[in-house]
Amino acid sequence: MSALILDGKTLAKQREQMLKQRVDKLELKPVLATILVGDDPASATYVQMKVNACGRVGMGSRSVTLPETTSTEELLATISELNNDPQVCGILLQHPVPAQIDERACFDAISIRKDVDGVTTQGFGRMAMGEQAFGSATPAGIMTLLDHYGIELAGKHAVVVGRSPILGKPMAAMLLNANCTVTVCHSRTADLADQIGRADIVVGAVGKPELIRAAWIKDGAVVVDAGYHPGGLGDIEKDGLESRVSALTPVPGGVGPMTINALISQTLEAAELFA
Repeated sequence: MSALILDGKTLAKQREQMLKQRVDKLELKPVLATILVGDDPASATYVQMKVNACGRVGMGSRSVTLPETTSTEELLATISELNNDPQVCGILLQHPVPAQIDERACFDAISIRKDVDGVTTQGFGRMAMGEQAFGSATPAGIMTLLDHYGIELAGKHAVVVGRSPILGKPMAAMLLNANCTVTVCHSRTADLADQIGRADIVVGAVGKPELIRAAWIKDGAVVVDAGYHPGGLGDIEKDGLESRVSALTPVPGGVGPMTINALISQTLEAAELFA
């Protein structure tokens, strides 16, 4: 068996061409506002990648950079200004923010109409209930990737390893809405190897390098790795998997490009809804 490679990098490029055609049809150019608090180099790089993606599809971007000492109140005021700016169609608050800031309060201050990164409590609730809402970008990108490659989901047992409010939990909800039977595990799950060994679909979303061992994964499974760590490591050990599993995402080049693509796609959708 040779695994189907779920190539997010190539798919994202293909989708950007379609997104650009839709942007060109709009009278007003959609604008994504990005907020970066502090000077973390990795976060700055991620924000710039999103700004670059906007440019490739003809969308506008507005970068807001705030000092490391920013308070919750100051960040909330910035979000309020962007909520009320008619030119801004989507708002991204780069995670994580400095420790003194109430990140959840700031996420939830983003207007649900502009929550294109799918981080608000209201947006999560609507998505989980099957109502219209923008999904968290990484899980939404994963679902697009699985759909593109024709990965069957209905009736399958999916194990999501990770429970963060912007990755693991929305991933589980999206898979459940797609008629999977879903088990959510995490770093403290006592029988993690046994749980993963029963999975038809494994999603690594725990944020720890190679926590999920290749030997735990059964032959023929679909493997989705949402982690990225120094040295090109993911959350899932890949040794020998390509010859045993039915499909897997590369690291890098799998989930990451689809995360950015989902963010851009949902910003465009917000603009079309405004129009």
